[in-house]
Amino acid sequence: MPHIQARSYSADTVQHLINTGMSHLLARIYAARDIAEITQLNTDLRGLLPFTLLKNAQDMAVILADAISAQRNILIVADYDADGATACAVGLRSLRAMGAKVSFIVPNRFEYGYGLTPEIVRLAAGGGDHSHANKPDIILTVDNGISSVEGVAEATRLGIEVLITDHHLPGDTLPDARCIVNPNQHGCTFPSKNLAGVGVMFYVLLALRAELRSRGVFTATTQPNLAELLDIVALGTVADVVKLDENNRILVQQGLQRIRAGRACAGIQAILAVARKDASKASAYELGFVVGPRLNAAGRLDDISLGIQCLTTDDPILAMSIAAQLDTLNHERRAIEADMQQAALLVLESVNPADNYSLTLFDAGWHQGVIGILASRLKDKFHRPTIAFARSLAGEIKGSGRSIAGLHLRDALDLVAKRHPHLLQKFGGHAMAAGLSLREQDFAEFQQVFEAVVQSLLTPAHLNKIIETDGALNLSEFSLDIAHSLEQQVWGQGFPSPIFNNHFTVKN
Repeated sequence: MPHIQARSYSADTVQHLINTGMSHLLARIYAARDIAEITQLNTDLRGLLPFTLLKNAQDMAVILADAISAQRNILIVADYDADGATACAVGLRSLRAMGAKVSFIVPNRFEYGYGLTPEIVRLAAGGGDHSHANKPDIILTVDNGISSVEGVAEATRLGIEVLITDHHLPGDTLPDARCIVNPNQHGCTFPSKNLAGVGVMFYVLLALRAELRSRGVFTATTQPNLAELLDIVALGTVADVVKLDENNRILVQQGLQRIRAGRACAGIQAILAVARKDASKASAYELGFVVGPRLNAAGRLDDISLGIQCLTTDDPILAMSIAAQLDTLNHERRAIEADMQQAALLVLESVNPADNYSLTLFDAGWHQGVIGILASRLKDKFHRPTIAFARSLAGEIKGSGRSIAGLHLRDALDLVAKRHPHLLQKFGGHAMAAGLSLREQDFAEFQQVFEAVVQSLLTPAHLNKIIETDGALNLSEFSLDIAHSLEQQVWGQGFPSPIFNNHFTVKN
């Protein structure tokens, strides 16, 4: 049974916030979320951390500015989720506005897997939609690349420079790229380690605009207004479920203000319209649970390029047409997910999850585009780190995992790889979500090894689901004014929306 527990906070911090003019209720809500000063709630753009603090951002800006000046071909290689799609869209929109020759490619997840693989590099250099005449001079990765050691080596062999923008945790060996911008790479002192891939790309563009301005390409009045991209930046930041620290809250709030004011790109407006949502009342919820899943559905079932096209078109009629297609794909994704979840629950009827510290499942009939959502649903239901596998390439299966508080999933997989080097073909990810691949015949062994690793890292207390609340509301606090004031704040991952608990008599 879940255990309800009130969030803890410092009484001194609450009193300090009250002394600044904040109500007692808001003071204890914010104090429980590590807000010690009212200035931490400021969402003015002037509060954004400067791009000069992000390691290599200015170096990459110089490289890109030189490439624009020489009209070199830049190819964006994007990831196939909402963060990758938004990062790609932001890059395409702004680089074109700055005069770059830029195109994009998204690896088909079912053929090429994740990231800048050697196969993708060869495709970009001369296959598929990219002929030899359009061979890129520079590959620019967005939301991927930090683990693409072999892909970067192949690009170098083919005479293509690689610039990496990513936010995923690096492995023991970095790719030998010309330049890497990632707040989580060694030696980067950027205070916000929680930038999404789209946030990293946005910061590189801020640095590039400043570089071009210093070269006299733009003046303060002719330079592109990058604030116009913040609706897309907000979407990717919320959809990727990164922690909403102070810097990310600024990006999201500014993006939401643009959406509410009717100044969002045609694609976001169209997706909200198709979903019958009022853009003037949009919140982080609409970004994370309405727009984001429709973009992700394209990457899961079809081709995320459809979502990128939706975010880059300025034609409202085309945007509505694409939004309708994304909506249809999302309905298909839900149906597939429901069938897979039912199958998984049937399997679990013969297993007592309470006996295990982890859940690892594989079904040859599962759709690999939906296993991440399935893992998330099962993790929520059973409160265990969960990895769901589906068939990928011949003889290989691909897993998508979701974790619980207390277990850093990527680090757990790293421990598996170190103890049993033959097991994992590849892996990567975050604390709460990760992906991996292994040989199908190794699945049973992986189940046992992963369970042993999880048991070594978690205690029984971690397996008890805790619902954190903000305590009880006084009668005077049951008001529309307070409800509306709470609605104005950006809530999300790492900055949870307030919930309250008490004993009630249900009258009706």
